[in-house]
Amino acid sequence: MEVLMSFQANSVHAVSRRQSSVLVPTFSRKISNTRVSVKPIGMVRNSKLFNSVVASVQPIEASAVTPFDNTLPSKEVIDVWHNANAVCFDVDSTVCIDEGIDEFAEFCGAGKAVAEWTARAMNGSVPFEEALAARLSLINPSLSQLQDFLKTPPRLSPGIDQLVKKLKDNNKDVYLVSGGFRQMINPVASILGIPLENIFANQILFGSNGEYAGFDKNEPTSRRGGKATAVQQIRKAHGYKSLVMIGDGATDLEARMPGGADLFICYGGIQLRESVAAKADWLVFNFKDLINSLV
Repeated sequence: MEVLMSFQANSVHAVSRRQSSVLVPTFSRKISNTRVSVKPIGMVRNSKLFNSVVASVQPIEASAVTPFDNTLPSKEVIDVWHNANAVCFDVDSTVCIDEGIDEFAEFCGAGKAVAEWTARAMNGSVPFEEALAARLSLINPSLSQLQDFLKTPPRLSPGIDQLVKKLKDNNKDVYLVSGGFRQMINPVASILGIPLENIFANQILFGSNGEYAGFDKNEPTSRRGGKATAVQQIRKAHGYKSLVMIGDGATDLEARMPGGADLFICYGGIQLRESVAAKADWLVFNFKDLINSLV
């Protein structure tokens, strides 16, 4: 008999898996030399107020070293960002430095094979549900392995705690919408002060003896287009007039659609997926750009 098993960490401290701090200030990123032409939404530059805002959000990573020209937001993008009622964040390689399922796979001894599937899923080359099932089958985790894995806290991306605080100070609701697993995301939400009911993610299932028994296929994030569906549900349930999605992958970009996210901000500070970044309304490499742009 399959039962839904959840694990609640006793305590979560902001410390790194590999370092003494949960915030790791440096990382490397590869960017192709291929020029990508992007036309951001209406580049209006005649407002003094807008000019002052733009001055405050000049990309920390100089745009001259990237092949993208959407690192400087348009007036329309800034307006949506300022007026958004809610912001939805991807978790892996956005809120957190790591891809949670890859880290868990490494912990369970299936790291390389699972990482290859993750890359394919995030680039949109295979259906997400297929990649999710394949990765979990390769890991074949037990409940005890998951509990042991969760004893080490997650590594947060630099500045995410400040950004979430700034958003909440500006009366914007914050959500975590992830193709990862609720058991791994609960501690992240606790660190950032995000209500657990604001998590939309997958759930690993275990049998009565703690053996792996699949995943909850009723979760919208377990299948292709799931993040878009989750964002639509969030917006409809709360009547938000404007909502923003922030992430790094193809599944995050999908959330920008009618009835879903009005704006997609691509975070390229950990993983820069060029096909996704090129289609973003705003590309940032440092969360300070978003923090500085908020009034």
